[in-house]
Amino acid sequence: MKDTFGQSVSITLAGESHGAGIVAVLSGMAPGIPVDEDFIAAQLTKRRPAGAISTARQEGDKFEILSGVFGGFTTGTPITILIRNENTQSKDYSEISVTARPGHADYTAQCKYHGFQDYRGGGHFSGRITAGIVAVGAICISALAKKGIKIGTHIAECAGISDRKFCDTENEIDSLNEKLFAVLDEKAGEKMEDAILSAKNEQDSVGGILETAIVGVPAGIGEPYFDSIESRLAHMLFSIPAVKGVEFGTGFGFAKMRGSEANDPFRVDENGNIVTKTNNNGGINGGISNGMPITFRCAIKPTPSISLEQETVDFIKGENKNFVIKGRHDPAIIHRARVVIDSAAAIVLCDILAERFGTDWLR
Repeated sequence: MKDTFGQSVSITLAGESHGAGIVAVLSGMAPGIPVDEDFIAAQLTKRRPAGAISTARQEGDKFEILSGVFGGFTTGTPITILIRNENTQSKDYSEISVTARPGHADYTAQCKYHGFQDYRGGGHFSGRITAGIVAVGAICISALAKKGIKIGTHIAECAGISDRKFCDTENEIDSLNEKLFAVLDEKAGEKMEDAILSAKNEQDSVGGILETAIVGVPAGIGEPYFDSIESRLAHMLFSIPAVKGVEFGTGFGFAKMRGSEANDPFRVDENGNIVTKTNNNGGINGGISNGMPITFRCAIKPTPSISLEQETVDFIKGENKNFVIKGRHDPAIIHRARVVIDSAAAIVLCDILAERFGTDWLR
C-alpha cells in the first residue's frame, strides 16, 4: 500500500473513516518555518461540512501536533499531526461488509485486501482521510505565501451552473480564501447551493468542476517528461477521492483550436518582465513554469452515496441485489474539496521548489 507522496518534501497518510483518527506526516520541511495553528484550524473548517448542503456528520477536527514543531516553528524533523474521529455511527455500515456500493471502492477493496479491510464509512478510501492533507497542507500554504506564492480555487461549475472565470487573479485568490463556498459570482453560488439542495431533496447528488490558480511561481521550475509540473500535480490530484479528471490551462479545449489561437504570444511588460498575452498553456511550457499563473481544473464526480435504491451485488454470496445506502452523506462535496485541492497543490509545489533550490529556500 503506497501512502507516501513526494521526494524532497513528502506526505504520509494513515487512518480510517471510523478508526481512532487520521494521521498525516509531513517530512522534509526546513527548520524555522512558522506554524500557525489558528490557520490550520481555519483551513480544516473549510473542509468540514456546513449547513444543509453537507453531511450531518459533524467532526470537530481538533488536531494535535505530535512532532516536528517547537515554539511555533518547524524543527526540520517530520511533522506529525493527529486528528481524532469523534462522531462515528459504524452500525450504519454493517451491510457494506458484503455489498458493493455503486461508485465506491467496496468491491475493489475486497479484491485487494481479501476481507481484512476496515469497511466502516469507506475505511481508508473515505474522503475523511483528506483532513490530513489539509492539516499539513496549511503549513505548506503558509510557507509558500511568505515566498510570494498564492493558491486559490473556485467552484467553476456545479450541477451545470457556471461561475465566471478568473479576471484579477491574485486579488481574487485572496477573496476566495476567505469564503466557505468559494465562487467568484455570488449569484451563481446561490444557484449552485439551490441545485445541491434540490438534489438532496430528491435523494441524489451532484458534481462539478474546480478551477485553481497559482500565482508567484518563478519561471524555470519543473522537469521535462516524467517530473513535469503537470505530471507531479496530476499524480497528487488524482489521489484525492472524487477527482476523475484534470486539465491544465485550456486543456481539452485545445482539441478545437488552431495553433494560431492556442499559442500564447510572448511579450516584455512595462517592468521588463517576460510574460504571455494569453495563458492557454496554464503557465507551463515543456513541463516547466513560465512565470504566468499556473491554472488547472479538476472534475469532481457526484457523491456516490445516495439514498435512492440501486442495483449491486453481494460479493460474498455472488448474488445480485438491490440496495439503499444508509448513513449520513453529502449531496455534494465540491465545496469541501476545494481546500483539499489547494492543500495538495501546495505540498507538490513545496516538493518541487525544495528540489530546485534546496529545502532551506522555503524558510
